[in-house]
Amino acid sequence: MSKKIILPISGMHCASCALNIEYQLKKIPQVKSAFVNFASEKATIETDEVVPMAEIKKAVSAAGSYQVIEQTSDYHHGSHDSAQNKMAEASGGEHDHAAMLKAKDIALLKKKTIFGVVISIFFSFVIFEAVLPFMTLIPKNIYFALQLILATPIQLWLGAQFYRGAWAGLKRFSANMDTLIAVGTSAAYLYSVIATLLPEFFRATGLEINVYFDAAVIILTLIVLGKYLEASAKGRTSEAIKRLAGLAAKTAHLLENGEEKEIPIAEVKVNDILIVRPGEKIPVDGMITEGESAIDESMISGESIPVDKKAGDQVIGATINKSGLFKFRTTKIGQDTVLAQIIKLVEEAQGSRAPIQKLADVISSYFVPTVIAISIITLIVWLLASQPFALAFFAFIAVLIVACPCALGLATPTAIIVGTGRGAENGILIRDAESLEKMEKINAIILDKTGTLTKGEPQVTDLIGTDQKQLLLLSASAEQGSEHPLGQAIVKKAKADGLKLIDPKNFKAFSGFGLMAEISGQKIAIGKPKFLADLGIDLSGFTNQADDLASGGKTVVYVAVGEKLLGLIALADTLKEGSKQAVSELQNLGLEVIMITGDNQQTAKAIGQQVGITQIQAEVLPENKVAEVEKLQKLGKKVIMVGDGINDAPALAAADIGMAIGSGTDVAMEAADITLVSGDLRKIAAAIKLSRKTMSTIKWNLFWAFIYNILGIPVAAGVLYPFWGILLHPVIASAAMAFSSVFVVTNSLRLKKFRVD
Repeated sequence: MSKKIILPISGMHCASCALNIEYQLKKIPQVKSAFVNFASEKATIETDEVVPMAEIKKAVSAAGSYQVIEQTSDYHHGSHDSAQNKMAEASGGEHDHAAMLKAKDIALLKKKTIFGVVISIFFSFVIFEAVLPFMTLIPKNIYFALQLILATPIQLWLGAQFYRGAWAGLKRFSANMDTLIAVGTSAAYLYSVIATLLPEFFRATGLEINVYFDAAVIILTLIVLGKYLEASAKGRTSEAIKRLAGLAAKTAHLLENGEEKEIPIAEVKVNDILIVRPGEKIPVDGMITEGESAIDESMISGESIPVDKKAGDQVIGATINKSGLFKFRTTKIGQDTVLAQIIKLVEEAQGSRAPIQKLADVISSYFVPTVIAISIITLIVWLLASQPFALAFFAFIAVLIVACPCALGLATPTAIIVGTGRGAENGILIRDAESLEKMEKINAIILDKTGTLTKGEPQVTDLIGTDQKQLLLLSASAEQGSEHPLGQAIVKKAKADGLKLIDPKNFKAFSGFGLMAEISGQKIAIGKPKFLADLGIDLSGFTNQADDLASGGKTVVYVAVGEKLLGLIALADTLKEGSKQAVSELQNLGLEVIMITGDNQQTAKAIGQQVGITQIQAEVLPENKVAEVEKLQKLGKKVIMVGDGINDAPALAAADIGMAIGSGTDVAMEAADITLVSGDLRKIAAAIKLSRKTMSTIKWNLFWAFIYNILGIPVAAGVLYPFWGILLHPVIASAAMAFSSVFVVTNSLRLKKFRVD
């Protein structure tokens, strides 16, 4: 079985960096696939074998000045303790190595920005020296030397990261964003250095002596400022995982040998007995053994209403105990907990590549060499046109700077990160970016009936007879010996009504037909009409009522005492709360809604009428549900199949999108592309809306990124200059480049405001 390894990578500046690292990782023999996400700064590696960490580090280093940030836990998510420690550390923040390094990088960018801004203030006076006559009083050679002294630390310190990236690319005969910035700013700086130190060279050629230190300084300052703002904004895109990890409890109250003691979460073991008081977080997953309470499970399901729990019920780690004190036995710890599963799923989804991103990746791989060629051609054309050197030189630099493909590389992954994170916060778990993209195109949905539209367990709906209490008491007493779901539902109803049941004697079950028992000396027969008729019991007294109940999709059980029919009990699998509203919302979204079930036509039709579904496929065996999915696909439909993730697994896998209804404690992720943790069908529509909103954001991001470069490069090259005298100054180009990246990230962050209700 293949494993996924997710590792943070530091040192990336653009999408080209990510592609270079990907290329090197794919060269490792054991690696099946690799994807490096520039926005999340993580590499996702899929492998069938264990890959030595040293080999991964070597591959990443071979791509350039990049570094693998090792996690404090095992990178294969191998042990319970390490996973438990990872969540505990993530909740503390200060122990998260990756977070610390990222914060350190952002702090360094901030320092560089402040330093660059201070130096740029001087050069802003230089630019506007016509407004400040006193600047012209300084001798030109001293004036240039002063600029050289101020510009050099900017060029060396702020420009160092771009030189490292450009040099790493040059060693592999490739170019990236760093190459464009390094070439553009170095050209301005070195030209100015020569003009300052060797003015005779320019005088001998008849060229006017001028320097462009201001352009190099302000360009680097603006680009680093943009990187600082971009890094800060990118940090907010992955807040969902930080919040989820931060939900984990740090300690637990262990009951051992009758004594209670507080222990770190990492020391909790399976089958430990833990105590949870009101207001405390539940440390790990388990089953209540004593006590009852209302549990706030909103962090898992997105539902704000607390869920009542009692002995025998499952509880989920990191949820909050709202009222009573209870004890529970731990069942899952570390990487096996629901919270750990969700965090892992979200990490994998955020690190995956959406099909729409392939276009941006292909363009990015050819983009930088093309831009360099265009900038050189621009310089040559302007010089051949006998234009001033300054004009040609500025156009050359402006083309290099304005064309940096950062926005293009951020357009898709930032939106994916925010969209999948927002879904997880609301109990919508999305397996990968491809599923999120495919869901936008869905136009048909198949809803399984039992356990999806309905609660999946029969309930007593009607008692027909002269003495309903006696009817329920005798039938429930007799059914105590039965394991049939209908019999258990009758017993449950009687207990809920507070009836004291009588132990049956001479119990005998007739599989598929009914049962007989003796209650307080009376012979009781319960079952299908044919079963009672064969016993010689007259059924005519309740024929009309039985027909009415059956036509309503209910299962009718006949109850006789001795040789006389006592009455009827009707049972039905009742609808989940919100099923009707969910179907209505799906229809309003333009989807064709189909219900599929193994039940008979009459029952299926009754449920369909209740929820508003007219297209019904009844009496369909689980193994034949795949054929129904494929039938719609052959008609050109893009299909969601919604089921419980167990017996519907083949149909979930066959559909364009398989959507599993989770139970909260057992997240069904294996066969499904999307898992709804709470089981609330209204979140199907929310998931589709989230997909559409995310894809709309991605398309707008890509549009602006493409338009920015399509329009920016020609203007920077000077195509408007002959007509209107418009020439894009390199400083303006650098500001525009920085703004484009920040714009894309900020636009993606708007998804954080998406509401599921």
